Amino acid sequence: MGIIEKNNYGLVGKNISYSFSESYFEEKFKKLGLEGYSYRNFDLSQIEEFTPLIQENKHIKGLNVTIPYKEAVIPYLDRLNKKAKKIGAVNTIKFTKKGLKGYNTDIYGFKKSIKPFLTKNHTKALILGTGGASKAVAFVFGELGIKFKFVSRSPQKNQLQYTDLNEKMMKDYTVLVNCTPLGTFPNIEEKPNIPYQWITDAHLLFDLIYNPEKSAFLREGENQGAAICNGLRMLELQAEKAWKIWNS
Repeated sequence: MGIIEKNNYGLVGKNISYSFSESYFEEKFKKLGLEGYSYRNFDLSQIEEFTPLIQENKHIKGLNVTIPYKEAVIPYLDRLNKKAKKIGAVNTIKFTKKGLKGYNTDIYGFKKSIKPFLTKNHTKALILGTGGASKAVAFVFGELGIKFKFVSRSPQKNQLQYTDLNEKMMKDYTVLVNCTPLGTFPNIEEKPNIPYQWITDAHLLFDLIYNPEKSAFLREGENQGAAICNGLRMLELQAEKAWKIWNS
């Protein structure tokens, strides 16, 4: 069934019923007194469903994109913003007269949310996972001058696997960012397979997950004395940036 609202926005992803975005934007529309505006989840079992979604819903003005389609959606777009092109991942789509344009607001959200936690001790980072969100994290570390390594269960060239994380490596890399979905509700006891015993109070653990508020990954870090931060502030910041893009 088509959408009757004249100003519709939404989130494209897979298994996204838990998502923060729908309630966040619905609340925003209420606060701003915007009638005829709606935001909803578009749960796609595969990216090929993207084109029919666009064709059936003529009043979509903008979309957010989440796991696992931040990279897969790119061939369906007409243009990319410079940073999104450089990163190779999109989380915001603007509907323009010239077609669909992709942006990446994860960069903005991650940078602004992690900066208050960084100290001069934080010069090297491990990025856990290699999906679309990890690319934005790597881009930000590049801007901040923080050296980083990707850690993956199936490492490509110049990437680490989890079994490579020994005591020395954990001592050198004091920023750990979880870009995997491990630990997301309802599987809240799952966590990346890293040697948590070598985390200290010199470490910062940042989890892109926000549901639960304190993931198993963050709890383990906190138990070892590390500073921790979840992904809620990042999401709020990237959502506001997306709203500005849609309305510019």
